[in-house]
Order: sequence, then structure tokens, then C-alpha cells
Amino acid sequence: MKHIYSLTIVTVFFVFNSCSIKQETESEKLHNLFNDVWEWGLQEFPTRATYLGDYRYNDRLADMSLAAVQRRHHKNKIILGRLENINRDQLDPDDKLNYDLFHKRTTRNIEAHPFKDYLMPIDQMGGVQINFPNLVDITPFRNQEDFNNYLARLLLFPEYSDQIIALMQEGLKENIVQPKIVLHKVPDQILVQYQIDIENSPFYEPFEKDIGNLPDSIRTNYQERARSIVKDQVFTSYKKLFEFFTEKYLPGARENISASSLPNGDEFYAFKVKNYTTTNKTPSEIHSIGLSEVARIRTEMEKVIKESGFTGSFKKFITHLRTNPDFYYDSTEDLLDGYRTICKKADPELTKLFGTLPRLSYGVKPIPDFQAPASPTAYYYSGSLKAGRPGFFWANTYKLDTRPKYEMEALSLHEAVPGHHLQISISQELEDVPEFRKHSGFTAFSEGWGLYAEKLGEEMGFYKDPYSKFGQLTYEMWRACRLVVDTGMHAFGWSRERAIEFMADNTAKTENDIVVEIDRYIAWPGQALAYKIGELRILELRSLAEEELGEKFDIREFHDTVLGSGAVPLDILERHVKEYIATSLGD
Repeated sequence: MKHIYSLTIVTVFFVFNSCSIKQETESEKLHNLFNDVWEWGLQEFPTRATYLGDYRYNDRLADMSLAAVQRRHHKNKIILGRLENINRDQLDPDDKLNYDLFHKRTTRNIEAHPFKDYLMPIDQMGGVQINFPNLVDITPFRNQEDFNNYLARLLLFPEYSDQIIALMQEGLKENIVQPKIVLHKVPDQILVQYQIDIENSPFYEPFEKDIGNLPDSIRTNYQERARSIVKDQVFTSYKKLFEFFTEKYLPGARENISASSLPNGDEFYAFKVKNYTTTNKTPSEIHSIGLSEVARIRTEMEKVIKESGFTGSFKKFITHLRTNPDFYYDSTEDLLDGYRTICKKADPELTKLFGTLPRLSYGVKPIPDFQAPASPTAYYYSGSLKAGRPGFFWANTYKLDTRPKYEMEALSLHEAVPGHHLQISISQELEDVPEFRKHSGFTAFSEGWGLYAEKLGEEMGFYKDPYSKFGQLTYEMWRACRLVVDTGMHAFGWSRERAIEFMADNTAKTENDIVVEIDRYIAWPGQALAYKIGELRILELRSLAEEELGEKFDIREFHDTVLGSGAVPLDILERHVKEYIATSLGD
């Protein structure tokens, strides 16, 4: 009886405890999944963790081997399975949005995998020859541990670089390589990383600039170790990469520029179009939209030419803009100061248009010299409140005679405020949302917003002279032309020369800019479509809100609605705006 009694007590205790254990709600399951995946992502991509201000993995680099790529793909399938086992119907509206955005992100990763574009890890705008040197800008050097972590990363670089080479070797086998025409500047980008005095290398820079953070007794030792590691590990690896790239990879690159020349190329381009635009529009539909927008903007440009007092043809006006030295700065610092002045003028105008503004500051600095020749006119590099790092509008100062003053207002508004800095920083500072929401991107939303921000310049007191207004229209025309030339090259057999000619005939962009841009569209199929498609949707939704709300329309409320959920696909943005309209009407 004693044993039976004991068993009964244990059984009752077990049943009681089982009943008292609280089962996870569907919302708790969802957020546990978000947290698990976020932590996994930081461990898988340690340099991204550093970029976000999480320094736990600063002694690591990502595993870029083919085995790791396959492992991550398998993991994504497991993640999707966990997500789809959660009952969406039992979630509140906020978590339904979280669910939907996470589902889109995960399925996008899974759908991209069969096209194997991870086998093209280097192009003229990105890769280990550009991204790794820039790592020093986001790495902290506060104490001995930080320096040790950084040296550990440098020691891992040979393996990392070899993995990149292995990906490209596999790409050569499977004919998944970039077109040869866009890769000609890459050898110089690699060469400059190791054909340099160690003391002038960005990899050694912290051991001069930040060495004061180490005790006097060990500084010399760290500098000697750094010189040795940079020379024997980093420089040697870049030399090996250079030899592989020039002797094997570049000769084996594609002659055909079209994405359709890749294996499953038509399906690959269709996927890219859908992914970047977050719509179901076909290349043919987008091509037609582009031609229509080109015609509309051309009419506006002709009006501005008349207002300027110029009496020649459109072509002569373009030539005048491209060749008149009065439209260009003579020094790099003057150009950068010009951008800074525009940004300072924009800052106080924001309160008229936005109820919510970001706390994070931003600055303007030049694109690194080794990177500039193959880079676009500018880009934005987001900051981090957690890391104490401001955002930066990086401006291209290469060939000053191709950086016209009349484009600078539109470009500043796009890259800084109210464009990328404002939009991305607001997203990062969202409260009560999963971390992935703060840092995820949908290109049609973010680049559509950047182009829309250029248009806001008129409401902010910019474009007062006809040349600046023509510059704004040139930038809008440039994005309209992208719809034509990107689809033209990747879906309809256009040559690179035809795309360059179309851009030159319709914009005031300089020849250098046009060539760099066309090569960018070749290397990144579909990405350039996002800008105009996104902007058109935002403009349509603003017009809808203004029409429906009439005197109740508040531009600040509208903008806060558009930006208030972070980056989202365009269909979800439309839903949010329509909900805002209904709420404002009291429906």
C-alpha cells in the first residue's frame, strides 16, 4: 500500500502541476519565434550585429561557405513551418501585421534561394573589396577587448575571403556570374586594398587613431601585432582574390548583360521585379508606365526651360547644363559644404510636414576614393542610436565636373531629410514592435519614399530657381527612365548602348553618371524599378486622402501614417492609409 500511495501522490502532483502550467498563447508563440530568429540572425551575420550596435559577436565573421548557405536555407524552411503553425486568426491586429510582414520576409528568402544569386557575391558596388574595409567605421575601439575582437576578425579574413572565392568558382561552373562589362573596375578596388603602406590602410587605422584607449604599456605590442596581421593575413588574402578575379573570374564573366541570360533568367527577373516593387506588375506593364511618365515629365521640363529664358532646344539646354562651369564646384569641400547647407535649410521645415521626427542625427561625408568611380551619385548609410553612430549621407566627389549644383537640392532631400535618414530613423525608433520590423526593408517603400521626399521640396521652399527645379525634374525623369531601361535590358533585349542613349536623350545627367547608373541596373536587375513604382503609389494614396478628407486632411497625420509602421509592402501601405482615412472621417 505504501508504494501505491506514493505513486498516487506523485500522479496527483504531476497532474496538478500540468494543469497549472500556463500554455503559450498564439501571440507568445509568435514573439518567441521573432526573438529566436533575431538572435539566430545576429549570430549568423556578426558584422550586421556590429552595425546595429550589438557587440557580442565582434570577434566573428559570417560563414559564407556553400554548406552554410544551404544550412540557412533549411533553417528558413523550419522558421516558416513554425510561423504557419501559429493560428493567425487568434492574433490581435498588431500581431497580424507582424505575422504578415515576417511571412513575406521569410517566403521571400526561400523563394530567392533556387536562383543562386548568392554565387555572385562581388560586383562593382559591393563585395568584400568594399564592405570589409568599411567595417572599421562601425567597430568600437574603446578598450583592450574591442581591439582583441577586431584582431580576431582580421585573423578570420583569409578563410572568409576563400569562401567568397569558392562561391564565385561555383558561379563560374553554373554560369551564374555578373556581366563582364560591369566588373572592369573591380580589380582596382581589390588592388588598392593591399598595394598600400600598412600605416595608410583602413585596417590599421584604429591602431593610430584609437590607440590612446589602450594602456601605454601595451600599445606598441598591439601596433606590431596589427601590422603583422594586416600584412600576412589581410593583404595576402586580397592579393589571392585579385589573382583569382583577374585570371579566372573576369575572363569567365558573361558577355550578355540581360538577366534572362542567366539560368532560369526570365523567372529570376520576374522574381526580382515582384520582390523589389512588392506588386504583381509585369515587366511589360512597368515598361509602359515608364514611357508614360517620361512623356509627362518631359512636358514639365519643357515648361521650365521656357521659364528660364533659354531659347534653344531641349538638347541644347541639356548641353548648356552639362558644359557650363558655373553649374559645378571646383573643390571637394565646397561641394560637401553645399550639401550641408541644403540639409541645414531642410531641417527646420520638417515640423510643418511631420508630427513625428527621429532623434538620431545625421551628417554628410564623401564616398571613399577607392569606391567612388563605380558608385552612384550618393547613398545613405543608416546610423544607430544604440551604437551612438549618426546616419550619413555619403556624397560622391569623384569627377567634380559631373556633380552639378542644380541636382543638389533634390539629392539632399532624397538621401537625408525628409528622405532616407528621416524614414529609416523613424523605423529604427519604433516602439512596441519586434526588432525585425525596425530594420527590415521593402525597397519600393523606402526608395519610393525617397523619391516622394524630393517632391516635398516644393512645400519646403526649395527649387526657387528654374535650374534647381529642372534638377528635381531630372531626378524624377531619371527614375522614370529606369522603368524603361531596366525592363528594356533585362526583358526586351535592349543593349547597354541603347539604354545609355535613352537616358542621355531624356535627362540632364552627365555622361559619367549615366554610364555608372546603367551598369548598376545591369548588376542589380529590378532594383531600380522600386523608386518610381513606390513614389507613384504614395502620391496616389495622398491624392486619395486629400480628396476623401477635404478640409480634414492634415499633411502631418498623413505622413505619420505612411511612416508609422516602418517599411511595408505597398499593398499594406494602401490598407493603412485607407484605415487612416476611415478613422479621420469617423467611420
